[in-house]
Amino acid sequence: MRRAIALSCERMAAGDGGPFGAVIVREGVIVAEGWNEVTSTNDPTAHAEMQVIRRACRELGRFDLAGCEIYTSCEPCPMCLAAIYWARLDRIHFANSRADAAAIGFDDALIYNEIPRPLAERAIPISELLRDEGRVAFEAWASKTDKIGY
Repeated sequence: MRRAIALSCERMAAGDGGPFGAVIVREGVIVAEGWNEVTSTNDPTAHAEMQVIRRACRELGRFDLAGCEIYTSCEPCPMCLAAIYWARLDRIHFANSRADAAAIGFDDALIYNEIPRPLAERAIPISELLRDEGRVAFEAWASKTDKIGY
C-alpha cells in the first residue's frame, strides 16, 4: 500500500495526472505499478487501476489476474471496480475512500447513481439499434469451437 501511495504522490508531482497510484501483487511481490495518466495521455480511462491492470496482464501474459491482489491509493471508481472484477483479482485494498476523493473534486457519485436507473432515465440518452444485425457476431461467437472464454 505504501508503494501505491508513493506513486500517487510522485506521479502527480511529475504532472502525469491526478493523485492516484496502484500496484498489483502476486505472492507478496509487486507485478506491476500504475498511476493516473488521464491528463498526460488525454485518456479518460487511464486511471491508476486501469493502467496497473493493463501492465500486470502484459507482464504475466494473461488476461486473468486470479492469484493477485490490488493495492490502490483510493477506493476504485465504478469503471475501475468493474475492470477489477473482469480481471478476477482476488482482493482489493485501498487507502482513501470515495468520499475523500469527492472532497478534492473527484466525485463519482453520478456514475454510482446512474447504474441502477432504467435506461430511459439516465443522464446520457441511450438507445438500442440494429439488434438483429448486431446479433450476427454473438451467434458466431456462440458456435465458435476454438474460442477462449472469459
